Amino acid sequence: MKYQRILLKLSGESLMGDKQFGIDNQRLANYAREIKEIHSMGVEIAIVIGGGNIFRGVQAEQGGMDRTHGDYMGMLATMINSMALQAALESIELPTRLLSAIEMKAIAEPFIRRRAVRHLEKGRIVIFGAGTGNPYFTTDSAASLRAIEINADVILKGTRVDGIYTADPLKDPSATKYEEITFDEVYEKGLSVMDLTAFTLCKENDLPIIVFDMDTIGNLKQLMQDKKIGTLVRN
Repeated sequence: MKYQRILLKLSGESLMGDKQFGIDNQRLANYAREIKEIHSMGVEIAIVIGGGNIFRGVQAEQGGMDRTHGDYMGMLATMINSMALQAALESIELPTRLLSAIEMKAIAEPFIRRRAVRHLEKGRIVIFGAGTGNPYFTTDSAASLRAIEINADVILKGTRVDGIYTADPLKDPSATKYEEITFDEVYEKGLSVMDLTAFTLCKENDLPIIVFDMDTIGNLKQLMQDKKIGTLVRN
């Protein structure tokens, strides 16, 4: 098996499915089944999920709200998604633990690095909620930080496109896909993979990223079997 411990980064928007807002239960169930497949292979799985289907801190700023206030609202949105994903995973009998960067005793454990690692070693799926717990940081940054803290082998960034392209493939039909690219090449070409804080964290800590299409059933399992899915970014 290619990877023993992974961090799966999901966008909040991906949970919407075909909806304009909120959570599509069918999409959630599909993700849970995909995750179960690789869990049964013995992969240790940590997950970070965004909150863009419910609320974005940037939205608040555009409406005249203080950015810090808006970012905390966004962190709460990630907790709603994390709880929904936890419920979907537990409904198919997967052991999960939700760890929050902001203390919420009634619904989640506080994030403690050693505890998170112990959960993974025991075969539990760990969901990291509330981003980094700090404003001005995205959930991409949270994913990079947590992946480094737990010594993950790779970040799997699940998106709606099947990798990184020379241009937006939805707008430019001539765009071509990269099978593999270095961190430096991404900087040079000005490609959008993650925000720069998150991306730089991965580069400096030699943590590879794979950008792939999470909505295609079977992709996650094939990645664990070392199939060429999506785009690999590495030093």
